[in-house]
Amino acid sequence: MSEAIDWPAVHAEALDILQRYLRIDTSNPPGNEAPAARFLGALLEAEGIACEYIETAPGREALAARRPGDGSRRPLLLGNHLDVVPVEEEFWDVPPFGGVVRDGRIYGRGAMDMKGAGVMQLMAVLLLQRRREPLRRDVVFLAAPDEEVGSVHGMRWLVDHRGDLFDVEFALNEGGGGLTDFAGREDGRIFLASVNEKSVGWLRLRVEGVTGHGSLPAEDNSALRLIRALLRLADWDRGVQFEPGTARLVDQLSRAGLLPPPEDAEAFEQALRSDPAALAMFINTLNVTVIDSGFKANVIPPRSEAIIDCRLLPGQSLEDWIEQVRERIDDPLVSVRPELDDFTSTPSSDFDTELFTAIREVVEEAFEGAVVAPSVASFATDNRFLREIGVPSYGFIPCMFSAEERAGFHAHNEFLTVENLNGGCELMYEIVRRVVC
Repeated sequence: MSEAIDWPAVHAEALDILQRYLRIDTSNPPGNEAPAARFLGALLEAEGIACEYIETAPGREALAARRPGDGSRRPLLLGNHLDVVPVEEEFWDVPPFGGVVRDGRIYGRGAMDMKGAGVMQLMAVLLLQRRREPLRRDVVFLAAPDEEVGSVHGMRWLVDHRGDLFDVEFALNEGGGGLTDFAGREDGRIFLASVNEKSVGWLRLRVEGVTGHGSLPAEDNSALRLIRALLRLADWDRGVQFEPGTARLVDQLSRAGLLPPPEDAEAFEQALRSDPAALAMFINTLNVTVIDSGFKANVIPPRSEAIIDCRLLPGQSLEDWIEQVRERIDDPLVSVRPELDDFTSTPSSDFDTELFTAIREVVEEAFEGAVVAPSVASFATDNRFLREIGVPSYGFIPCMFSAEERAGFHAHNEFLTVENLNGGCELMYEIVRRVVC
């Protein structure tokens, strides 16, 4: 029988690794993830685990490592990403690439998204190796670059060029976790494991107008026409919709008394609208993120443009959505075109699998009264590329995240609590162990 794990020592090691990892600036663009891949790889190689460094573009590397099993079951893939979004350092209270620990929090760009979870996965693999655990299946640790700007040089490239890495039974990545609050409730019992995610459908709105001197009345001001179109979109009530992942979620939470039943439409929608993150799982969202109009104070702009960040529910086509947007704007002089070439809508992963069962059982044992339910991630993850090729893929980090912690995604002063890092390492190991041993 293996000796008991010295969890305080593991916690200290994980904290040290995460601090050093956060000090490697992998802001994307430009990415430059190779040093981060080499850092993680060195930790695995020191324990006798073979690593492969896969160049996807100059300065861009993925790390693939494998802890072999006996081959009686197909492998488990643990996926994470090396890159982070850029920072505006002047708005941070601590150095964003300092790995500062203060008041029980680990600050740094990537602490939540997703270097912290990457370290949890790393520690699970290291512990399996150190304890000489006999495995029924291989464990593949895959740290990918370029997730934050579409994965063209990351998971997309790996799926297209290294299909051998994805001969696996299922995969675990980001996209869900525990919530201290959801839809107006603060029970701290809800854990969401994403089985699908919304698709990214950025749109560019463009208006051509008549230019002229700013002192003269404008016959056709492109900026005003664009503003009217944007206001029409902002005032658009699209109503809630269901798909398999969210339907199961609603059923479980309703039966647990954590969400009004959808039959009570008014109470149900009111609960969702009290929590933007909850509402986002049930509607197509749009946000104006870029506006470009004019070049001089005394010149009427000849052209005005806006980019709207749209996230579409699974199963919806971009063409249908564009037509709905055009109908809502109701102005033929406002052109609406897709901003991205790659639009992916994937089927939901089955939640009747050994991995999903392990997630549910481990969480229910660790958190009294926990409700673990499948969900739809409201943001894009690398899981979409695996679902596209038929790999059941789940988004789940085994931690209970507060609203403040979750708000750190892509924001100033991003942090992960030391408590969540510690607990996440323990639960990640147990989930992986149950699936592979």
